[in-house]
Amino acid sequence: MCDGVLESHSSVVDNDMSTNAENKSVPSIRSTIASTRKPLVMSTNGVNELLVCPVCSSLMYPPIHQCPNGHTLCSNCKARVQNRCPTCRHELGNIRCLALEKVAESLNLPCRYNGLGCHDILPYYSKFNHEQHCRFRPYNCPYAGSECSVTGDIPTLVAHLKDDHKVDMHDGCTFNHRYVKSNPQEVENATWMLTVFNCFGRQFCLHFEAFQLGMAPVYMAFLRFLGDEDEAKKFSYSLEVGGNSRKLMWQGNPRSIRDSHRKVRDSEDGLIIQRNLALYFSGGDRQELKLRVTGCIWKEQ
Repeated sequence: MCDGVLESHSSVVDNDMSTNAENKSVPSIRSTIASTRKPLVMSTNGVNELLVCPVCSSLMYPPIHQCPNGHTLCSNCKARVQNRCPTCRHELGNIRCLALEKVAESLNLPCRYNGLGCHDILPYYSKFNHEQHCRFRPYNCPYAGSECSVTGDIPTLVAHLKDDHKVDMHDGCTFNHRYVKSNPQEVENATWMLTVFNCFGRQFCLHFEAFQLGMAPVYMAFLRFLGDEDEAKKFSYSLEVGGNSRKLMWQGNPRSIRDSHRKVRDSEDGLIIQRNLALYFSGGDRQELKLRVTGCIWKEQ
């Protein structure tokens, strides 16, 4: 049961809603192949330098291409260099570097998020897919009012939201937010200041914004969980808005911040209020938005 409702006030903050030398590597490739009877680890030899694309600086995966002088590059970048080797400017053909592909096949490598807690050692060709879903990979900043490129673990993001975005931080599992905006007819795309709740030893982000859903202007409130999806499903929340003897309610699971703010919004996974109904809830002469959204977070048994 939700007790002790916390009241706070938010105002609209923005309208941005809307990511040269001759080849010296060939002899080293041959010598590396001769020594790959056992799995290699990138940190114990220079093989990693051979497998890094000189154009995009990412690890290369088959097909790995090379020029007639033996300089290599990844298949994605081959299409970007206008058929010229980025190292010696020789014209590129369709030569595969099968030797380097074989070297890569023999490697076992640590996950790139080893420093963040992942201790998995992976075959080279499985590493990329693992890292795309690794539970230790950093999270993106959940702030929706601007394009923020900051990433990190949850404590880092909580500190970042508080210090850099100046978001409201509240303790407790219940809330009572009042959203006010004059001239609501002029608001088509707006986001209100994000609020973070500390609840059950975890953090949740409350979003509220205005946007166009098809041709209809709407307001939407939803909750996101600072953590992964499997953890988010352990919690539920409810939202309620009303006025003039009418009430609108929503209940569901918070979405993980692994899902982008826009993805959650576009999926309509939250409390959606049509503008006419929002103005009806606001009362008065319908010239000012005055919505009170209450909510509660609880942990599923």
